[in-house]
Amino acid sequence: MASNNQVRKLATILALDVAGYSARTEADERKTTAEIATLRTLIEDVAVCHGGRIFSTAGDGFMLEFGSCLAAVEAAFRLAETCEPKVRIGVHLGDVVVQPNGDLLGHGVNVAARLMARSDPGGALVSAAVRQTIRDPIVDRLVSRGILQLDKMSETTEAFALSGVEAAAISVSRPATPRTEPSLAVLPFQNLSGDPEQAYFADGMMEEITTALSRIRSIFVIASASTQQYKGKPPSPQSIRRDLGVRYILEGSVRRAGNRVRIAVKLTDAADGSQLWAQHYDDTLDDVFALQDRVALSVAGIIEPTVQDVEIRRAAHRPTSNTDAYDLYLKAVALVDTYEKDAMFEAVRQIDRALALDPNYARALSVAGYAHGQIVVSGWAADLAPHRRLALDYASRAVRLAPEDADSLSWNATTYIALDADYPLAKILLDRSLALNPGSYIAWMMSAFLRAAEGDPDTAAEHMQTSMRLNPSSSDRGHQLGGLALARFGQRRFDEAVQLLKEAIPLQPSVSFNLALLAACHGHLRDAKSAAVALEHYGRVSTIDVDKRVSLFRRPDLRDLYLEGIAFARRA
Repeated sequence: MASNNQVRKLATILALDVAGYSARTEADERKTTAEIATLRTLIEDVAVCHGGRIFSTAGDGFMLEFGSCLAAVEAAFRLAETCEPKVRIGVHLGDVVVQPNGDLLGHGVNVAARLMARSDPGGALVSAAVRQTIRDPIVDRLVSRGILQLDKMSETTEAFALSGVEAAAISVSRPATPRTEPSLAVLPFQNLSGDPEQAYFADGMMEEITTALSRIRSIFVIASASTQQYKGKPPSPQSIRRDLGVRYILEGSVRRAGNRVRIAVKLTDAADGSQLWAQHYDDTLDDVFALQDRVALSVAGIIEPTVQDVEIRRAAHRPTSNTDAYDLYLKAVALVDTYEKDAMFEAVRQIDRALALDPNYARALSVAGYAHGQIVVSGWAADLAPHRRLALDYASRAVRLAPEDADSLSWNATTYIALDADYPLAKILLDRSLALNPGSYIAWMMSAFLRAAEGDPDTAAEHMQTSMRLNPSSSDRGHQLGGLALARFGQRRFDEAVQLLKEAIPLQPSVSFNLALLAACHGHLRDAKSAAVALEHYGRVSTIDVDKRVSLFRRPDLRDLYLEGIAFARRA
C-alpha cells in the first residue's frame, strides 16, 4: 500500500515480454541472451521516437511509460510488427505510484502486465480505458476481443487487439471503416535484380519508407503486416482500396547491377489508379543502410505535401454544406498559402467553422494561430491586439493537445517567431518537430527562419536548402526563397539575397517582409533607384512602418544591419 507521501498519477503503461522465452532459453541460452540485448535497443529506439521511456526491466520483460495513449498504441503496433523474436504487449491507462528512483508501481502497471499475458505472440492487447481516449483513424485498427477476466484480479475489462495475422484477416474479411484523414498503404517492393538473395534489400527499403511515413500525423499509414499479403501478386488499386480502405498506394521496385542500384517509387490514387507522383533514385551500395535512410527521408518529404495538395482539391469540390472539420481545415490551408489579405480572413472564418465542429482539432488550432499571426505582422486590421491574443492562445492550445504532431508544432513555432513572442519555446518546438519527422520540409523551412533570426545564417541556409531538396515544388517556394535570402543577408551576401528575393516576391507578392528585406539589400548595395522602388512597393502592401519589421532579427548587430539598409533606401 502506498504511503501518504508517495506520488500518484495517471499514466499510460506498455508491458512487453518475449513469447516463449523460457523454451528459447532452454534451447540456446547464449543466443537468447544476445537476442534480448538487441531487442532492448530496438525497444529503446521506438520508445524515444514516440516520447516514451523504459522504467523497468526483468529478464525478457520490459515496462514502458508514454505521455499519451495514442503514442503508446502506435509504439505497441510498431513493436508488435518489428520485434524478433516475437513479443506480447499490453497497454493500459491507469493509476500508478511513482517511486523515488523513477519506477512505477500500482494498479495501472498490473493491468498492463495482465493484458500482456493474454496477448498473442506478435500482437498487442489494449484496454478499453486506452481505446476510449483515441480518435480515428488508428482506433479503426483496434478490434474487440470481448470482456476479459484478468488473472488474479476481480475486475474485468474489454480488451482490443491487433496483430499481424489479425490485421490481414480483418482487412480482407470486412470493408474498412471510412477515415477522416487520408490513408496510405506501402506495398512490398519488387525485386527486379534477378537475384532472389537481393529480396532483403527490397524488403528493407519498404520497411524504412513505411517507418518514415508513419511519423507523419496527417496521413494514416497501414501497417506493413497488412500489405505483406500482396507480395509478388499485387492486385488492382481498386481491390487494395476495397480491402484496406486506403485512398493512396505507394509502390516501389529495386534493381541492382553490380555495386549500383536504382530504386523507383510511385504514388497512386487508389480510386482510379491514376499516378500522382513518381521518382527514381540511382546510387551505389557502399552503405546500404545510409542509402535506405536517404531514400526514405526523401520519399517522406514529398509524399505529405503531394497528398495534401490532392486532398485540398478533393475538398474544394465538395459542397460546403457537406464538409466536415477536416475539409474546412484543408480549405483554410489553401487560403493561407495565398498570403492574400482577403484570403487570410476567409481562412480564419473556415477554421472557426472547423473548430466549432471539433474544438480540440490541434492542426486547425495551429493554422488558426498562424493566420491570426500573419494578420498581425501584415497590419491587415485596424486593431491588431485581438488577433495577436488569439494567435498565441490557439498556438498554446495546439501545443498542449498535440505535442507529437510534427507539422502542428512547426505551425505553432512559426507563430511564436512571427510575433516575437517566445523564441526559446519556438526552438524547442522545431527541434521536437524535426525529431518526430525529419522528412518534414515545413519543419526544416521554419527552423531556417529561426536560425537566421538567432544570428546563425550558415545553419539557416543549410536548413532551408534541406527543405528545398525535400520538396522542390512546394507551394511555400516563395517562403523558402525568402528564408534563404534572409540567411544570405545575415552572411552579408546582399547580391545573392536580391536575386533570391526577386524570384520569391512574384510567387507570394503579399509577403511584405520580403519587400522590406529587398529594400535593405538594395540599400547596402547602394542601388538607390531599386531601393526606392522596393520601399514604395512595400508601402502599398503593408501599413506597418518598415523600421518596425525587425522581429526576425534577434541579434542587435543584425537589426542595425537591416535598419542601415532601410535608412539608405529612405534617403534614395
